[in-house]
Amino acid sequence: MSLAWPWIFLALPLPWLLRRLLPPLDAGLALRLPRLPEVPPAGTARGSSPLWISALAWLLLLLAAARPQAPGEPVMQAVHGRELMLALDVSASMATRDLLLDGQAAGRLQAARRFAGDFIRRREGDRIGLVVFGTQAYLHTPLTFDLQAVRSALDGAETGLAGRETALGDAIALATKRLRAARGEDRVLALLTDGANTAGTLAPLRAAWLAQRENVRVHVVGIGPPAGLDEATLRGIADQTGGIYLRATDGAAIASFFREIDRIEAVKLDPLALTPVRELYPWPLSLALALAAWLALRRARGAGA
Repeated sequence: MSLAWPWIFLALPLPWLLRRLLPPLDAGLALRLPRLPEVPPAGTARGSSPLWISALAWLLLLLAAARPQAPGEPVMQAVHGRELMLALDVSASMATRDLLLDGQAAGRLQAARRFAGDFIRRREGDRIGLVVFGTQAYLHTPLTFDLQAVRSALDGAETGLAGRETALGDAIALATKRLRAARGEDRVLALLTDGANTAGTLAPLRAAWLAQRENVRVHVVGIGPPAGLDEATLRGIADQTGGIYLRATDGAAIASFFREIDRIEAVKLDPLALTPVRELYPWPLSLALALAAWLALRRARGAGA
């Protein structure tokens, strides 16, 4: 057991000091009743209390004020993981239903959302943010440890939300900008798209060069058949930043992409052992209050006798 505020016990002699320093009651103020029998002196009445009980109550009150604490079981907590942005293509073509998901045809965005959500769930300890892009790129969720908030934002992303075209370069640049402002050193961008760059102001490879300068690794998955993909550019983005590129023609391939990121970008936990404490002050406080109530009751009975 330890005390959070042990200096409280400096007040231990306070009652004795008050008794010594305060002037005694003026005997002339006493009410004299000559016809009544002599009243017994203080300390001999039936309602008087032993001095040690008052001292014990004061000691217990000080002990409660000093906040006695008992250590609990150490809890390991991750101080910091990776900084990870997801950039999700929500252009009109992502609504195309040409992927297999659980044996049934599914839209590209539907499959991407599902496996990206599973990926987010596994990244406990990381800060994750979400960029959605079409004709323009938007920050949908800033970097946060609240993975449930990111998953909710991901589930709400719909095709056409940011326009019908594909601004790959702008999406990479926006995600890089957000990662640059982050305090962590491990910065990762997972880019999911089904097309070539058809909009925006920044060329994809130029944006990849900016990401490389900021030590951002960009992992890219190209979703759908190769006819609509600019695989040379997508692969170049990954190679230039030290990431991986994978083409996914079904849901299983998208899941494989995220598992590969899990392998390469394993959750980095800097563990810190936190020892919670249990506050024990209610026990001495309860005893002190019980003694005070008992003393008050005893004196009241003595006064009425």
